[in-house]
Amino acid sequence: MATADDLRRLALALDGTREAPHFDRVAFKAARIYATLASDGLTVNFKFTPEEQEFKCLLASDAFRPVPNAWGRQGWTVADPQALSEAELRAALEMAWQHGTAKKKR
Repeated sequence: MATADDLRRLALALDGTREAPHFDRVAFKAARIYATLASDGLTVNFKFTPEEQEFKCLLASDAFRPVPNAWGRQGWTVADPQALSEAELRAALEMAWQHGTAKKKR
């Protein structure tokens, strides 16, 4: 069972990551935002590709589900950190971080 503190520690250990406010959440970003943590620490949103999202949701449907809107169709995925081990949380963060380090295409 992972916690919001685990998420923060693991995210900030990824190269170039910084923490910043983002509406009612806390964002973790490198070049771009790749994860956001709810203010209550009970959910985290990850930036995955739609294919990665589908894989994560099939692999651990108790922990991952698409964000229920257009953001979700783009790959943004909500997760319950308490349903993840620290290793699973780290793997999700590292996958999302790769998208956060990519420069925006113009």
